[in-house]
Amino acid sequence: MFTGIVEELGEVVAIEDLGDSSRFRLRGPVVTEDAKHGDSIAVNGVCLTVVETADGEFTADVMAETLDRSSLGALSAGSRVNLERPMALGGRLGGHLVQGHVDGTGTIVERTPAEHWEIVKIALPAALARYVVEKGSITVDGVSLTVVDAADDYFTISLIPTTLALTTLGIKKPGDPVNLEVDVLAKYVERLLTRGTPQAADVTDVEEIKEMDR
Repeated sequence: MFTGIVEELGEVVAIEDLGDSSRFRLRGPVVTEDAKHGDSIAVNGVCLTVVETADGEFTADVMAETLDRSSLGALSAGSRVNLERPMALGGRLGGHLVQGHVDGTGTIVERTPAEHWEIVKIALPAALARYVVEKGSITVDGVSLTVVDAADDYFTISLIPTTLALTTLGIKKPGDPVNLEVDVLAKYVERLLTRGTPQAADVTDVEEIKEMDR
């Protein structure tokens, strides 16, 4: 589980094509200082499993499913990436609950600079629109952000100088893809409401079961 508070702006060192998957080697001295084989690290909001670490770098295998559903397939050696380690149990939750399970990709439509921040408009897949609400939370390339405006086919976010300077959102251009993860709580609520409330077990059925167990 992550919080969407990016710890480090890392870099793709190399990508090895393995046919039905790829092996990524990434540089991230901060996130690898205590990382070991089997740990998780979010890369642009995608939860990846560490294969090995050495000299401030780590490798991770990325399956075809992940490459198809996220923007990781568009990366190449030299690409900058947002990196975050999982939250520590009992630590501060600075952003919101983020699983690192990308729901889809969006596309940056336009950027509008202001005096101290920047408004970014992102095209939104129709299937995700119902989960995005004004003032709600969304994860964009692994960054926990608050939605400013929400429409059927786009949403906007406001980026402060810190986010612009310390994440890839400061260098993304119109036309660039971004990974999107909506609030998992909204998906759970939708699932519960659409499935309805299950019938409680009849009291006589419970008593019969107890009788059989004696």
